[in-house]
Amino acid sequence: MPLFLLQDWVFWPEDDPITGIIVIIGVGVIIVFFAVYNMFGKSARPTTTGKGKAFALAPRRFNIFTLRRIASSYGLDRHQMKLLEHIFRSNGANDPLRIMQDLPLLDRHFKRAFRVIEKDSITDDEAQGKFHALFSLRNTIEASSGMEDTSPARLSEKTPAILSTGKDNFPVKVITSRGNNVIIEAPRNSLGTPARFSKGVNVSLSFFTKSSNGFSLDGTIAGPVHTDFGAGLQIMHTGKVKPLVKRKFRRRQTSINAEFFFVNVVESGTGRKKTSKLVVDKRKFKGIVLDISAGGCALRSTTPVNAGSRLKIVIDEDDNYLINVLGQVIRTNRSNQGTIIHIKFLKVPRRAFNLISTMVFGYNEV
Repeated sequence: MPLFLLQDWVFWPEDDPITGIIVIIGVGVIIVFFAVYNMFGKSARPTTTGKGKAFALAPRRFNIFTLRRIASSYGLDRHQMKLLEHIFRSNGANDPLRIMQDLPLLDRHFKRAFRVIEKDSITDDEAQGKFHALFSLRNTIEASSGMEDTSPARLSEKTPAILSTGKDNFPVKVITSRGNNVIIEAPRNSLGTPARFSKGVNVSLSFFTKSSNGFSLDGTIAGPVHTDFGAGLQIMHTGKVKPLVKRKFRRRQTSINAEFFFVNVVESGTGRKKTSKLVVDKRKFKGIVLDISAGGCALRSTTPVNAGSRLKIVIDEDDNYLINVLGQVIRTNRSNQGTIIHIKFLKVPRRAFNLISTMVFGYNEV
């Protein structure tokens, strides 16, 4: 191009200055075009390693407009967008849109940020504040419609499920699932004996995928069957899988010792001076946490608990700190090993939120 510009222009219109100006503008446009092409084209050229092997175009580094599109689609506020930008740029990310659609890859970036906070925070209070912001962002992404499970929901062997009929719920496991036919282990009643179901009774089978998205199948009882794993119950379903309400927080299967205390509401005074406070009962009961999220947990215990009860739960998960939360019982299911208590957390201190989130996402694992 420079040599071309130094050549004699035999076509220069000496007697027509307007045409000359147009020619100069045209040459300027060509120069700008080649400059822009060289600037952006280099990063988009395929690289080769080995004879005749060309790879896909390397993506350019993202800009602020990419982050704004992500923030808009995932419902992030300005502070969360800034934090996400810092995480991606610190890790040298080139394609944030692809990362957001790949949960394991996204968690690798967040886990690196988690490690940096652990290493660089001067005080524990500073670390807890940063952890809280990190996990709040991660949970917002988890709850967004942009993170919906794109894989087809299906039942597989040993999948835990809930069989519902009327007001009764029975925790079961899937034995086999082929076509519109599902065989589950025989549900048991509160006495530990197989529950009886009439043929043709309408039921619903709810289950969760590995990414914690919930689904349900409607069907009818076909009758009891014998399997290699013992007594079973056959269900014929419609084949239409319905999504359950998506959880706000990711849930993880666990088996952790816990203690819980009943919490009572004590009122005093009258009229406008009437006040109420929560009083923790001194009696202590034991249980096992079967699954947990930052929003609630499932607890198995031999102690009978009524729906609506308030509980103080103490979970012994961390070597240095106990997880203390206040929850309310949403529902209970009886099993042959006790009562499974489903709890919604009402009050989760910042440290407890961080400890639970660390455990759920596995950021403390090597």
